[in-house]
Amino acid sequence: MGGGNLTDVMQGAPGWSAAFWRARRQPGRTGWRAALAGSVTAMLAQEARERRLFLWLPVFFLVGVLAYFTAAQEPAPAAPLVAAAGFFVVASWAARRGATGFGRVSLALAFVFAGFSAGSLRTATVSAPVLGAIKVAKVTAFVETVDNRNGGGRLLLRVGAIDGLAPEALPSRLRVTVRALGTLRAGDFIVATMRLVPPAEPSEPGGYDFSREAFYQGIGGVGSIISRVEVAPAFAVSTIARLNAAIDRARNDLTHRIASVIGGDDGAVAAALVTGKRGLISEAANDVLRGAGIYHVVSISGLHMVLAAGLFMWSLRALLSLSPTIALHWPVKKISALFAMLGATAYCIFAGSEVATERSLIMIVVMLGAVLFDRPALSMRNLALAALIVMAREPESVMGPSFQMSFSAVAAMIALFERAPGEHASERAQGWPSRIWRALAVMLLTTLVAGIATGAYASFHFHRINPYSLIGNSLTLPLVEFIVMPMALLGVVMGPFGLDAPVWSIMGYGISGMMEVSRHVSGIVGSTRHVEGFGGGALLTISLGLMWLTLWRSHIRYLGLPIAACGMLMAQAAHPPDLAVDASARSLAVRGFSGRLEVLNGKGNDFAVSQWLLGDADSRKPGAADLKGESRCDPSGCVTRMIDGRTVALVLAPSALVEDCQRADIVVTRLRTFGRCAGPELVLDGAHFEARGASEFRLGQNGGLAMRTARSDGVERPWSPRKAPRFTRGTAREDRDPRDPWEAHDEDADPSAFVMD
Repeated sequence: MGGGNLTDVMQGAPGWSAAFWRARRQPGRTGWRAALAGSVTAMLAQEARERRLFLWLPVFFLVGVLAYFTAAQEPAPAAPLVAAAGFFVVASWAARRGATGFGRVSLALAFVFAGFSAGSLRTATVSAPVLGAIKVAKVTAFVETVDNRNGGGRLLLRVGAIDGLAPEALPSRLRVTVRALGTLRAGDFIVATMRLVPPAEPSEPGGYDFSREAFYQGIGGVGSIISRVEVAPAFAVSTIARLNAAIDRARNDLTHRIASVIGGDDGAVAAALVTGKRGLISEAANDVLRGAGIYHVVSISGLHMVLAAGLFMWSLRALLSLSPTIALHWPVKKISALFAMLGATAYCIFAGSEVATERSLIMIVVMLGAVLFDRPALSMRNLALAALIVMAREPESVMGPSFQMSFSAVAAMIALFERAPGEHASERAQGWPSRIWRALAVMLLTTLVAGIATGAYASFHFHRINPYSLIGNSLTLPLVEFIVMPMALLGVVMGPFGLDAPVWSIMGYGISGMMEVSRHVSGIVGSTRHVEGFGGGALLTISLGLMWLTLWRSHIRYLGLPIAACGMLMAQAAHPPDLAVDASARSLAVRGFSGRLEVLNGKGNDFAVSQWLLGDADSRKPGAADLKGESRCDPSGCVTRMIDGRTVALVLAPSALVEDCQRADIVVTRLRTFGRCAGPELVLDGAHFEARGASEFRLGQNGGLAMRTARSDGVERPWSPRKAPRFTRGTAREDRDPRDPWEAHDEDADPSAFVMD
């Protein structure tokens, strides 16, 4: 078999190494080329023989989804659908005619256009009005969910009416904060005056886009309640909204029950593990969990769903096995798998059906479904099916870290332990000590592999890595698996009988041990290391390398190593910006003479500042005393110097604009200048930020400034529509809030000279 000719190789004979050396004996470069072509062909034939090409179909689907989200304009829904259907027909025709290569290319293109279609159809399905400007108005709404925030709270509202807005312009949902929850509960009908704004755009180019995420959740505005909340008359609300409210009430009741029994941060963490409500966890506890690399424990996703499904399946299987008749004559394993699917679904619904939870549920249902059909549960093929279902259902999820990190981790672990049948016999003959040691080794290895697989995504999205997460996970996960999660399941079962308090207390001991380990690990010097930001091109290259390593089984997989290494070099070569401005031009960061960022804060966009600092591998927090550096600020604005000596002015009031236009090299302002600020080298005014959003600049070797913006010219998507001017020459702001100094600071300005955007 190993010494077959090229025909044998094409037919799948596993002789790629022999083919390589036989062809290598030919003289000159021809031998090398033939050897390389023969071995590659043999390896691809092996992959096709093992049906591994199917695993790349979700990748092509992903390419189509990414193409949709990078489009400048919303495409016509029919075009990608027609293209996908056409290529499917061509692929089917090619398969019947035996044109294998042509058919595979056509099928790949069909999946690319299918992914594009999924994005287009999803957008058309969830499309709803979005607020176009700041609005202060009385709002009548139905409270769908309530998140307690240690006294205050955050509400998700179904909108009934907003004063001044026509019914067809009403957003479907609003997310607002309230200083004191009082007796507010999900399911209440309320009326209150609210200050509402459109969902926030990215605070940096390529950064987190809340406006896109809010669009797909039906959230058309965010803000705060600024008046007393009153009871409103009931209005028509969908059954889904009422069901969500009922579930949220139960979640909040259980959250407060667990937190009160255990107490402190341990109680808050325990409650988050069960219900997914993380609002009671203090920031200090969050930092401890992040530093230990185990913050994923308090986010109900893959770990929780796997443990919950496993407990459901194991419990019923053990119970049914007590009866010899049932154990011998019934398909106990399949019945238990079906029960686990139902139990995991119920847990997902109770946990709020967050995106990460739903994605994990789909993966588990696919894998347990394989058990029902006598197929291997944990296989790369099942993971590929789960990925296709998730992307077809919620294509926007591929843009977030949850999707990227979970699928990369699971794919890496499956690839690590994929084996040929019949290799487990010797393991079954081992004694318990050997099995225990092997289990510990497997746990350490899977933690290490998962950390490596997700490291690039954690660096890209969060700008941090936790080198000691292997220690943190290895020491805390046994507590979670053997104490915390079993007690969580038992506590939920015992709750209706009023016998849950002792169970939560036992769970609290496990949480206390987990938190104590986390404190020690996070206290190690260097437990959290910040990473400079890098571009999406580097991340895509690393992702391609990881997929190449995990989806192939033959030696061709090792070509993924240089691909991933190339992506890492691209990430290392990335240079953080030297000047960054948020979309509202209220906060600005400049690289000063020290080489560190100096932050000029107007009203203060702390989220943007935190993202800039993290992207610069800077551990300082927004509001730190040394962030101002050499800058000078007064109520009218701020002035500082860049590392190359240029003077940068952040203008906050019209009275300072004329002077700064005469003295500064770079002027940044949310005011409109209408071209009258002609002195500076660079002027970024209200018109610029209205059209392009957040902006950043990098110094070139010749002293030039390379600009990158969150929105390119001509780009307009449903979640990022073009903005109409909110205050123009000769008009008045009807939505002005006199209580907000930023809406009333220009009363004495000359409207003929400078106009607010």
